[in-house]
Amino acid sequence: MIKGKHNFFDVVVIGAGISGLTSAALLSKAGLKVCVLELNSRPGGYLAKFEKNGFVFDAAIHWLNNCGPEGFATKIFRLIGADHPIAQPQKRIKRYVGEDFDYLLTNNPDELKKQIINDFPSEKESIERFFSAAKKMHPHFSKFNKILRSAETMSFTQQIKYNFYRLKFAIPFFKYARYIGKKGKTRGLNRLFGARFLHKMFANEPDLLSCLVPVGWAYNDDFQKPPPGGCHKYPEWLAHVIGFFGNKIIYNARAKKITKEDKNLKSVIYEREKQDHRIFCNQVIAACDAGQLYETMMPEKYVPLKLVEKLKKAEIYGSAFIVYLLLDCPAEELEFKEELVTFVKDVDSKVDDESPDIEKSEISVISQSARDKTLAPKGRGTLKIIMPALFKSYEYWQTTLDNKDNIIRGEKYKDLKSDFAIKLIRRVEGRLGLDLQKHIIDYDVATPVTFWRYTANREGSMMGPRPGRKNITSGVARYKTPLKGLYLSGHWAELGGGVPIVVKAAINSTLLVLKEGNHKAFKLFADYTDNKKTLEEVLSSEALLKYDNSWKS
Repeated sequence: MIKGKHNFFDVVVIGAGISGLTSAALLSKAGLKVCVLELNSRPGGYLAKFEKNGFVFDAAIHWLNNCGPEGFATKIFRLIGADHPIAQPQKRIKRYVGEDFDYLLTNNPDELKKQIINDFPSEKESIERFFSAAKKMHPHFSKFNKILRSAETMSFTQQIKYNFYRLKFAIPFFKYARYIGKKGKTRGLNRLFGARFLHKMFANEPDLLSCLVPVGWAYNDDFQKPPPGGCHKYPEWLAHVIGFFGNKIIYNARAKKITKEDKNLKSVIYEREKQDHRIFCNQVIAACDAGQLYETMMPEKYVPLKLVEKLKKAEIYGSAFIVYLLLDCPAEELEFKEELVTFVKDVDSKVDDESPDIEKSEISVISQSARDKTLAPKGRGTLKIIMPALFKSYEYWQTTLDNKDNIIRGEKYKDLKSDFAIKLIRRVEGRLGLDLQKHIIDYDVATPVTFWRYTANREGSMMGPRPGRKNITSGVARYKTPLKGLYLSGHWAELGGGVPIVVKAAINSTLLVLKEGNHKAFKLFADYTDNKKTLEEVLSSEALLKYDNSWKS
């Protein structure tokens, strides 16, 4: 064990995903001594890059929301530095390809509405009703900035006002939120809209809100492409800021135990290069899987057993099987543009994520090089083929366990990956009428096991617990733990997923740390989050350290 004053930090952050890094950068700017522990050899979590032979892929991100000029993720990034990566506006969003239709959703959804009505004039009234419902959501998305803070960071009076704003934000969605699951979606589409075609177009969606919200976001013009160079530029920038303030990120470090002394948090023990090391600290932000935190890291006395059981039963987002293709030509020559192309499964299909059928399941295709030419060598291109999948599918992807219950990826695992990759490529060729294979230089594959290995997220989940009645009533998403000074962040602190949600988690876990430490930066960050102080007023305060905006992409 390493001991000594040189090994003390005010805060240890477990996990160098976008949430952990954002918290570490904010706390660094507030003058705290911070250390980030990261299991992987690079920062980013699901925003990490995958690189092969000069081709670059964002491993898991397809598009962004709330990262535009008015988005709240951008609002928080500006608090850290003016040199933050800038997401690009996206006009062509999602292409729905069925057996007998091919429609494109853009940032002007009325174009799509007009095209569908033209093809199905007898359903005009019900189609207009659907698009009208999505459009009414549009002004409410901008109100999300008023409910950024967690109630745990507020006074009692502030909580009353916060709950009012939250209710006001949620009211437009109540009407549709009860139609959950595939059966609920079918019932909702029938009862509220009635257009038969909508069932075909949204056959892939898990519930009614999943049909409406993307169209509502499009009306709000709130889809963005990653910044130039890819989404991994965000973690690269944040890592630079953390280093600028003299703080550090330790890679290949697996957090093992959080210790306490008397009633106070004392240290974090982590493993690196087969040796255990100790960092002494006052507070910890766990931007990692909540189940692992409670079951393996926390002192046994403080483990909330009932909550652990609820987490095991929580409804979480699934994972994916992804094929990364390296092409000998630009993807645009194969008719791929900036949108996500989704192959819609048959409306009566019984296939689901739990038992995916490689020939029939929903799949999507995206070209990151069509969006950003820097991600492939000149005259070349990239594609990603994505199929929703679960960790336990295909007998855990034909992996086995050794005598210590470690997952072993043997020949059967490799053969399954290769077989599935070829079949998915052939499906894309057949559906789009392409001779894709002759343009493939090389390819690589990720399974749910891959995502579990690199993120340690339960079952390789792409995000965490889903929004929904069951998870809301069980209270599985929370920031505070029974151990004083230990807070959750990331996808397990907030229901939902994506960059906006984890950035929201980051500002709240940061506020909780500052509040407990009675730090002057708490009120500054809180007032800025609540729109009571301008960015200029906050950055001019002597309570914050100055950053020179020195990052170069």
